[in-house]
Amino acid sequence: MSDRPVVWMPRRLSAATIARAERDYDLILNEADTPGSAEDIIAMSANVDAMMPCHSEHFSADVVAKLDPRLKIVANHSVGVDHCDLEALRGRGIVVTNTPDVLSDATAEIAMLLMLGAARLAVTGDRLVRTGAWDSWSPSFMVGKQVTGARLGIIGMGRVGRAFAEKARGFGMEIHYYNRKPLRPEYEMGATYHDTIESVLEVSDFLSLHCPSTPETQDLMNADRFALLRDGAVMVNTARGALVDEDALIEAISSGKLAAAGLDCFKVEPGGNPALSTHENIFMLPHIGSATRATRDAMGFRALDNLDAFFAGKTPQDAL
Repeated sequence: MSDRPVVWMPRRLSAATIARAERDYDLILNEADTPGSAEDIIAMSANVDAMMPCHSEHFSADVVAKLDPRLKIVANHSVGVDHCDLEALRGRGIVVTNTPDVLSDATAEIAMLLMLGAARLAVTGDRLVRTGAWDSWSPSFMVGKQVTGARLGIIGMGRVGRAFAEKARGFGMEIHYYNRKPLRPEYEMGATYHDTIESVLEVSDFLSLHCPSTPETQDLMNADRFALLRDGAVMVNTARGALVDEDALIEAISSGKLAAAGLDCFKVEPGGNPALSTHENIFMLPHIGSATRATRDAMGFRALDNLDAFFAGKTPQDAL
């Protein structure tokens, strides 16, 4: 019998990640590529030394309490860890890691796509062409909101927020941001710091959310905060669905307070919110911010780097 650590991979990760994992570990791969249920996680914990879950596997306090002592590390294939009860896992002596840095540019690209697509009415335009309904033109046809030179508010200037700001500068946008503390000048790069979220909202033509889901950020964008945005603003969310009160968003869209929105994440995933689909000025994607081949390989390798360090008796670089 092999003396290599046993690793459970509940979702099918990139081919390169699987190949490296099979080279270095005894890998149990869920070939069905379906989300691991609470029962799956608990049962598998008796058979493995490590798990490489995605945000689709939920380690609640109840689940963690039933985990077998054999499980020593949860090496997440994600940056966000709101699917993990970190306190409960630490209480069981289980190391938890994530995969920061490697998906910042890919997610920022999706934020830019959503901002441009929402501002320039991409959903309506695509429908008109695909259905053969594009049968006329006038100067008032498909008039959207210009991005170049506009004021962009960013909530959360971590790695992804900074990557998005860098790309937005290519459009000559004026960057304003809220963060828990001001950035150092070499990271700020001329952006204007605000010490409250409300202050950023009041100056924003476009708003992009880049903060984690925590109890403090639940429904961060609610009716009161939507009301503070400049009339005709565009909001983008590539962070977590929990940040936005979707009923308040629909009201802001319906009233015209928001000209448009771009969303890559939702309260309910998978599936999203059917009520949002009735508004063509909401440009939506199915949570694919990090979905490029290069990024998927990098995320898998980062998770494996953390496993390698742990089983070598070292502290993983991304231990939380």
